[in-house]
Amino acid sequence: MANQYDANLIVIGAGSAGLVSAYIGAAVKAKVILIEEAEMGGDCLNRGCVPSKSLIASAKLLHQIQRASDYGIQTASAEFDFAHIMQRVRTIIDTIAPHDSAARYESLGVEVIQGRARITSPHSVAVNGRTLRARAIIIATGGRPFVPPIDGIEQVNALTSDTVWELKELPKRLLVLGGGPIGCELAQCFARFGSRVTVVEMLPQIMIREDVDIAAEVAAVFQNEGIDLRVGHRAERIEVNGGVKVLRCDRDGEKVAVEFDEILVAVGRAAKLDDFGLQELGVPISQRRTIETNDYLQAGYPSVYACGDVVGPYQFTHAASHQAWYAAVNALFAPLKKFKVDYRVMPWATYTDPEVARVGLNELDAQAAGVDYEVTRYDLSKLDRALADGHARGTVKVLTVPGKDKILGATIIGAHAGDLIAEFVLAMRHGLGLNKILATIHAYPTWMEANKFAAGNWKRAHAPAWALRLLERFHHWRR
Repeated sequence: MANQYDANLIVIGAGSAGLVSAYIGAAVKAKVILIEEAEMGGDCLNRGCVPSKSLIASAKLLHQIQRASDYGIQTASAEFDFAHIMQRVRTIIDTIAPHDSAARYESLGVEVIQGRARITSPHSVAVNGRTLRARAIIIATGGRPFVPPIDGIEQVNALTSDTVWELKELPKRLLVLGGGPIGCELAQCFARFGSRVTVVEMLPQIMIREDVDIAAEVAAVFQNEGIDLRVGHRAERIEVNGGVKVLRCDRDGEKVAVEFDEILVAVGRAAKLDDFGLQELGVPISQRRTIETNDYLQAGYPSVYACGDVVGPYQFTHAASHQAWYAAVNALFAPLKKFKVDYRVMPWATYTDPEVARVGLNELDAQAAGVDYEVTRYDLSKLDRALADGHARGTVKVLTVPGKDKILGATIIGAHAGDLIAEFVLAMRHGLGLNKILATIHAYPTWMEANKFAAGNWKRAHAPAWALRLLERFHHWRR
């Protein structure tokens, strides 16, 4: 009998979610067709994680050189050309690109098609004049920066996290609209290169999803580095008069003007939903303007799945990859076997300096959910390795069930926080408490010891007083 389908799986979009979906399909020997209209690797490789972390690395090195005296070095200086730094960013993208390339995926057995896909039925996709049929379809079209309809914004060629990489010259005055993770990371980078940076945030603090004390610590560092933070400022309009660009804001009824040379808009991202045939097919769209899926990542039809930024709720590369596993396995093996997507232990990381990383509940989340908790802290200024490295600032902050060592969540602010959080992710994923972390040997001197010392602080706080009194009497008797 002739095959009913051209493939077991068609994946639309070759960003993180789409690439992982295609990889999993190929790994289990399914016939997979991957369709991408632009660059392989999607936002993460070309406009997101890779370029931003490359830029952060250059900015951090420059900042370290400026701190040379803190390390006993009498004189150190650096000269740089901003265009060369941006070229380094592009070189790193080009170096990593083969990992996500069409050639690599074709070598795995995936058929890669460059073109604009349009879903024409729950089992068919049109591309480049062809109609392809598959048992299942995964939508992984990603997202794009959201540019709010501020009056006058069309006059200034606003930059976004997609287009900022096209800059060849360092802006003298950069206005960053939005104090979330992307805005904060890029604001600090440009400030360290020498731009006069102003961050305008409508809400009462930057990094609004973080606890107040954590956001305040980042804000203090930013202000110390010369970044002008304007929280509680609502952008109203942009004016250009005689070549001078001005953002007009409202702050509790007070009118505020902020001049700038370039504006970077970083107020969030929107899912790519248009012109893929979703509306015609009746794929459900949520109030957040993302594809609405069920617990198995099915999007309105048993054969149509979606994952990554086009779904949310987490717009992280690792979240997209996590969802992609569920989408691909369910698409290939349902109804024989299918799995509900599990978001219970999802790490977050913001790569400012200091870094901020967390997993599970923070205090804001716990209070909003009415969850009782205890807080245990360990101050990184006491950590030997932090002192040796010259980065002795920050905190490990752990939320536990009252009276128990069960971890509800952890937040770390400090150098390498994005790496340190992994131990708490592992512990929470496998039901390990702080006692297990305390009982684990950590090499000395390492940053990872901070997690063990936080567990030690919890243990000391919960040592039973009656037992300690008995032990005191016991040791006294033995003397």
